[in-house]
Amino acid sequence: MPRISLPWLADHVEVPQGLTASQLAADLVRVGLEEEAIHSSGVTGPVVVGRVVSLEAEPQKNGKTINWCQVDVGEHGVPGADGSFAPRGIVCGAHNFGVGDFVVVALPGAVLPGPFAISSRKTYGHISDGMICSQRELGLGDDHAGIIVLTTLGFDERDLCVGDDALAVLGLDDEILEINVTPDRGYCFSMRGIAREYAHATRKVFEDRVVAGRTPPATADGFSVVVRDDAPIHGVVGCDRFVTRLVRGIDPAAATPRWMVRRLEQAGMRSISLTVDVTNYVMLDMGQPLHAYDLSTVVEPIVVRRAISGELLTTLDDQERVLHAEDLVIADSSGGEGARVLGLAGVMGGAATEVSARTTDVLIEAAHFDAVSVARSARRHKLPSEASRRFERGVDPLVAPFAAQRVVELLVEFGGGVADPRVGDVNEVPARSSIKFSLRDPERLCGVPYSDDSVVRALQEIGCVVTAVPDSSIVDVVPPSWRPDLTGAAELVEEVARLVGYDMIVPRLPQAPAGRGLTAAQKARRRVAAALAEWGCVETLSYPFTSDEARDALMIDAQDVRRQSVRLRNPLQGDRSLMRTSLLETLVDTARRNVSRGIASFAISEIGMVTRPGDCAMSAPALPPARQPSADELEQLLASVPSQPRHVAGVLCGSRSEASWWGGAEAWQWSDALDAALLVAERVGVSLRVESEQNYAPFHPGRCARLVTEDLVTVGYAGELHPKVCEQVGLPARSCAFEVDLDALIFACDNVPVQADPVSTFPVAKEDFAFVVAEDITAASVRQAILDGGGADVESVQLFDVFRGEQVGAGRKSLAFAVRLRAHDRTLDAQGVSEIRERIIKAAAFSVDAELRG
Repeated sequence: MPRISLPWLADHVEVPQGLTASQLAADLVRVGLEEEAIHSSGVTGPVVVGRVVSLEAEPQKNGKTINWCQVDVGEHGVPGADGSFAPRGIVCGAHNFGVGDFVVVALPGAVLPGPFAISSRKTYGHISDGMICSQRELGLGDDHAGIIVLTTLGFDERDLCVGDDALAVLGLDDEILEINVTPDRGYCFSMRGIAREYAHATRKVFEDRVVAGRTPPATADGFSVVVRDDAPIHGVVGCDRFVTRLVRGIDPAAATPRWMVRRLEQAGMRSISLTVDVTNYVMLDMGQPLHAYDLSTVVEPIVVRRAISGELLTTLDDQERVLHAEDLVIADSSGGEGARVLGLAGVMGGAATEVSARTTDVLIEAAHFDAVSVARSARRHKLPSEASRRFERGVDPLVAPFAAQRVVELLVEFGGGVADPRVGDVNEVPARSSIKFSLRDPERLCGVPYSDDSVVRALQEIGCVVTAVPDSSIVDVVPPSWRPDLTGAAELVEEVARLVGYDMIVPRLPQAPAGRGLTAAQKARRRVAAALAEWGCVETLSYPFTSDEARDALMIDAQDVRRQSVRLRNPLQGDRSLMRTSLLETLVDTARRNVSRGIASFAISEIGMVTRPGDCAMSAPALPPARQPSADELEQLLASVPSQPRHVAGVLCGSRSEASWWGGAEAWQWSDALDAALLVAERVGVSLRVESEQNYAPFHPGRCARLVTEDLVTVGYAGELHPKVCEQVGLPARSCAFEVDLDALIFACDNVPVQADPVSTFPVAKEDFAFVVAEDITAASVRQAILDGGGADVESVQLFDVFRGEQVGAGRKSLAFAVRLRAHDRTLDAQGVSEIRERIIKAAAFSVDAELRG
């Protein structure tokens, strides 16, 4: 994010004396630029300019030679009896300085980055009373081979005085404010843009050097550039402006001025060479990315075109990259017109035309590239750069010639170069369209009584040209060139609110209409979440994105309806581009993550939406701005949205109870998952039938139950996960799960208030039944037959034994049930119990062909 140096900011806008980074942050936040951090050098305490008075080289037994130095530090020296100050004795291991050199001395009490406290200490037989500093020790760079000699950094001896504060001399006393810039305000990636915003916040005088500056006009013999974009990726030509300038005779050994190096370092960039530093500095200053070519390596004309798929380019980071047909590239005519690729437009240049230590003549490029094209190339090649960060957020297309002129001026001033009179400017920038804007919209949308004059003044302050429409409150607004984000009335309203002040908007809580509360569906969902938490599940949340590989791991068949899913065009993760059609697709991954982190036993649940496209075309209409959509348009919009029912699911892994002195651990069973699913239905208020399911992934074919409503609608499944699924996704063997369509359950609920059953005071009668049935008959169907036969007098039915053996015959099994009978209006005598027993036996025989075991 951009870093702001106060002295640099003062080059563009009036800055009050004594302004601090904290106050600057408070000023900028009023116009929507939030503070990210305040950076300091990390150096405190006395760090002063010193001059070496004497130097004695002393070889040591370990083969190292140290220098015993006497350093004059002015009034920071050793006080004498006559009021004078003697030099300090300091041990130094560097050898790149001599007597008379001006150096940087950290005195006892100073703290250097690290932190590293400086104190007097005995070393090599001397008391070293301070430290002569290198660049790395002060955080100025990585050079640690020698100490800092100030004159080699560009300082004049006449401007240096021993004892002066070296932090001020080196700029280490500056606080740097780092701000957070939203993607729609790319102009704030420059000191020019930030200064404009500071002027908006404080009403200080802002001088736009771009508007005030003068640039030479384009000449007929300017460096030839051809834009040939025959395949724009979204209907917009990739380059609509390309300015070229030439500077000849630059001294390759010319050093970058110290003030510029320091500003680059404060912005988080390192100094490379004068030419490269100048282009980076102007980019940070004006917001226009620039590129310098070694003129001797470039062949006219330059061609801006789309890459040929498979073309190769070695970028400045020495990486060879295979280009895509959508990449916009800069090419020259070495080997034919537009034949050789020089760089990725707006992202990074190529190594073939890089400015080197021998370069004397340079070609300066200041271009304007399409934001979408640059963003796609930068992401495709995983190559973010300072240039791409600006282009993809929007660069002022009118600033290019001014930025190029500024580069030329700096190279002439500090590099001894000569500006070539040839000026090239391919300019196809379209004029900004005007926006019809009602002066009443800000008040209508923000609730603040803005006057017409204040609205117009705010729009003009951000650079808009406002033209009144006669006899109406409508104005025509043409946004400034540096604000590509201002495309409609809503954005203009936001600018008015921002500049007049967000604090003018009084927050008012809306009053809830009387008699309204949670809907029946909301109440049901909350009951379900609470019930599962009480039952033992930990509620989780997961992103609704999945992949074909995740479905393969769950063994979901290619023909399964769950394979029909919505694919995202721009997924957050490249390997998860599908919207989930089942909660288990993502909940199983949550379970796997817990297992991988050492949590072997747990129960988790999730309530969330799945996306079932079905036959939905998903072709949303483009609704027009600045008016309410019609009923037909809204209907088309809703018809384009796929079905997104809300499901509830759970995964049970490991043991439900820990092993202890009273017994071993009790593992989760498929029946526990079924109980959880039935609990969900109970809390919604729906009665479900349980049927056996033999073929539904990801469940075990013999331990899976299908849940069906009274209307024979399948609403969910529960049981044990397939062993191969557990193995493929990394879950413990015999893990269990359930998933229920919660919206379908809520739809099946009649919402009739639940009537409490009266508590019977009559005694209970207990009867046991052992029915022999075919192997494929489920216990649930036998239980239902008992309930149907016994009627209202059956209080509970509990399965307590399953037996298979020769006594019941091959292919058959015995299911034993404990049945409790109780009437609400009488005591059941022996005859009444016998009648109920006979009805149960007949109902079981009729429904499931059951025989009472003798």
